[in-house]
Amino acid sequence: MSAVQFFVPCFVNQFYPGVGINMHLIFQKIGMEVLYNPKQACCGQMAFNAGDWPEARKLAQKFMFDFDTNTPIVSPSASCSSYLKNYFHKLFEPGTAAYERFQALTPNIFELSDYLVNQLQITDLGASFPHKVTFHDACSALREYRLKDEARILLSKVKGLELVEMTERDECCGFGGTFAVKHHHISQAMVQQKADRAIETGAEYITSTETSCLLNIEGYLKKQKLPIKALHFSEILVSGW
Repeated sequence: MSAVQFFVPCFVNQFYPGVGINMHLIFQKIGMEVLYNPKQACCGQMAFNAGDWPEARKLAQKFMFDFDTNTPIVSPSASCSSYLKNYFHKLFEPGTAAYERFQALTPNIFELSDYLVNQLQITDLGASFPHKVTFHDACSALREYRLKDEARILLSKVKGLELVEMTERDECCGFGGTFAVKHHHISQAMVQQKADRAIETGAEYITSTETSCLLNIEGYLKKQKLPIKALHFSEILVSGW
């Protein structure tokens, strides 16, 4: 039996634990062993983005030894995955043991939809979700991880699902990590625009690969009592089993 290591980002752990359960169910269904290290912690992206590189380096050093370098590390977040792939090297000097560990680790880090579609060539998980759905392209997924069609390919195989694209689908939702806190009013204007575009499609649900974006979007939708719900795409992939 092939195995994957399960990396659970902070947003999933704290706000959307069901996403982690969904991912475990998906790998069980396709016959893969899921390895989970309960000692794993934050990858350090928030500290890195806030400019606290000493703290980010400390978390990075822990992260690198919480996972094996020879087994794929899969996460339901392109944000954390792209940070690990694209920015970890800035924390360490080339030639050091930590840098060499980073070089061995990062090629094995994958976001969930990328791993399923591009590594395993699995696109149909036998799900059923008879609803109209629109998709939000998260900034980190689109621009840093370079995801585009992977989640859409998986959703296209879900029985009964109608995928309707919104205009300006790749515009930021306004979350941006600490941006939503530091620039609340601008963030609210951006998420309002995202919600308006989603509602224009007539979709019942807006989905994405990113729990952090969905946290921001869902908060606005609930506050405004709007007729559309937010959910992570993994929830759709396990529906109807």
